[in-house]
Amino acid sequence: MKTFELKGEIRDGFGKKAAKSFRRQGLIPCVVYGGHDGENINFVVKQGDVRNLIYTPEVFLINLELGGKKMQAILKDAQFHPVKDTVLHLDFLHVFEDAPVIIELPVRLSGLAAGVKAGGKLSLDSRKLKVRALVANLPEELVINVEKLKIGKSIQVGDLKFDGLELLNSKNAVVCRVQVTRATRSDMNAAAIEEGDETEGEETTEETTEE
Repeated sequence: MKTFELKGEIRDGFGKKAAKSFRRQGLIPCVVYGGHDGENINFVVKQGDVRNLIYTPEVFLINLELGGKKMQAILKDAQFHPVKDTVLHLDFLHVFEDAPVIIELPVRLSGLAAGVKAGGKLSLDSRKLKVRALVANLPEELVINVEKLKIGKSIQVGDLKFDGLELLNSKNAVVCRVQVTRATRSDMNAAAIEEGDETEGEETTEETTEE
């Protein structure tokens, strides 16, 4: 998994008034949960320092430095302004090498599906999947090979298996599928009609021969 370097400053002020004051200074109020001693740490980071962490589909293991102390964390939640879309608050989770974490990882489809070759359209229904794993076993993304996926078929969570990972989504949840397009459906209908005409012609010939 890719890493992201982030430095924050421990904050003393709390509440809505303090939060507004931080944001006017271009700072984002944050909290990191899950320390060994159960302590949550409140801090602030600069807006510009987290832009490449937030506005991306990628997931990072964060090397977080707070007050001279270093720890590893993952981003758990980001709150945005409903109108301006600016970041209001960030929640992080302190992670450890010997403790599994729950995180959503992006999905990437690999290969040309058999159904696409037949004229179907490949769609990705689940862009991220929730997993439980040790930090050392977390990949940057979940790669799914779709080469054998036929037209009208789908891949569900229950069909997938990754070493060192436990998938937490419902086993019936559809990850991707190959759908029949209008053009393909028309071709299939035309082929069926043509086949029916040929069959009918063969039957007529057989009846004439018998007479």
